[in-house]
Amino acid sequence: MTNNPLYVEDLHVGQRFVSGPAEIGAEEIKAFAQAFDPQPFHLDDEAAKATLFKGLAASGWHTSALTMRLNVESLPLAGGVIGMGVEVDWIAPVRPGDTLHVESEVVEIAPPAPGGRRGVVVILGRTVNQKGETVQTNKARLLVSRRPSG
Repeated sequence: MTNNPLYVEDLHVGQRFVSGPAEIGAEEIKAFAQAFDPQPFHLDDEAAKATLFKGLAASGWHTSALTMRLNVESLPLAGGVIGMGVEVDWIAPVRPGDTLHVESEVVEIAPPAPGGRRGVVVILGRTVNQKGETVQTNKARLLVSRRPSG
């Protein structure tokens, strides 16, 4: 995270952000699934072969959680990345050994009301693997602080 946080006034439609990479491993996939989404295609290599995924795949919720981490690291918003809601689409499975990054674009800004302290910024995000394949898309509404006066 940068030492120069961005306020709603610093953002503009079309502004883009790209995260660094994050690799996901089989043990990480299984640990997340055991805790939050215990289905065979997330937990067991052999059982996963007989499923729609034809092999071990990360939970979509795991992909979303990793996307959140990458957004926090790459969107230097004052006060943090505070979501008001998100639409998520899982496009392709995330596999052990995949390296993901997030590409985000500001698509809408609703500035703070007069005297208000925060605006709403809509970000479209794509989570992309090392092959350039989009594995997840999301449209997030974020609460972004106004620059303090003075």
